[in-house]
Amino acid sequence: MEKLAIGTRMNATTNKFWKNKQVLVTGGAGFVGSWLNYELAVQGAGVVSLDLKPKRFLGEPYDNLLKKVLYVQGDVRDTKLLQTLFTTHKIDTVFHLAASALVGEVLADPAEALDTNIMGTVRVLEEARKHHGVHVIVASSDKAYGPQKTLPYTEDFSLNGEYHPYDCSKSCADQITRMYAQVYKLSTTLARCGNIYGGGDLHFSRLIPGTIQTMLQGKPIELRSDGSYLRDYIYVQDAVSAYLCLAENLTNGKITGEAFNFGNNNPLRVLEVVNAISKLMDKQDLKPIILNNAKNEILNQYLDSSKSNRVLGWKPQYGIEDGLKETISWYKRYSQTI
Repeated sequence: MEKLAIGTRMNATTNKFWKNKQVLVTGGAGFVGSWLNYELAVQGAGVVSLDLKPKRFLGEPYDNLLKKVLYVQGDVRDTKLLQTLFTTHKIDTVFHLAASALVGEVLADPAEALDTNIMGTVRVLEEARKHHGVHVIVASSDKAYGPQKTLPYTEDFSLNGEYHPYDCSKSCADQITRMYAQVYKLSTTLARCGNIYGGGDLHFSRLIPGTIQTMLQGKPIELRSDGSYLRDYIYVQDAVSAYLCLAENLTNGKITGEAFNFGNNNPLRVLEVVNAISKLMDKQDLKPIILNNAKNEILNQYLDSSKSNRVLGWKPQYGIEDGLKETISWYKRYSQTI
């Protein structure tokens, strides 16, 4: 098994697959997009990163390679900009990660979130349709499933995301993606990941970065929920390997239009995650403050990733303890730079 810069993949190919590929990453200045940019640069791809936000780096030792990425600041819904990027850079693979995903922002402005997440996906797929041979990997989410009567979620479950604007946007974008595959034979596939965590996520309203940040400050974390919510957590480097694995398998045409779940096969309750972090940071004295004011969120939600293992040969390489150790280490380094 080949050792990659950010982890391992069960079906890891040599760097030759990505050598000189021309790749567009939407949402490339975000948390997951930055790690994806890095790994693509490691493997020799030409990377164009499109994001509303300016470029940002992950700190040493990653920044030298990230400097090779072409950062373009713009909106994924800008049709003319997409046309220019596809044509000028002869894009052959797209990772569509751009989305409005923060719970507070989505609830405060659902129209903008729906437009970004749904029409942004349409614009990317439509531009890819106009360019023969382009492969598109759409980053979906376990939230696309909405509430279900049985667990874990499998890919054949219906999409019931009508109880939250973010969930709804992901359900809609998934259906649109599959329509482009069915009707227009566009080479595209969907990655439905659990909650992605890792170094580089500066949205401290999220559970794991928020908990680490407050504990580094010697404060207890405030929890929006009652702490009993059950979720699937996947380390960012495993998520990146999942995206790359999908792209590498998409070229043979056998998974076009299909969705794949990617999780850690070890769902945890919110309080379990907080307790794991406090133990690793030796901060067990900082007991969480339970606000219990979360609204319209699903109580229990986790994925069955067996299809990804069976069809793609993918499996996660980081358990929660190893992933949290890496994550805490990153934030400790980051805290020394601000």
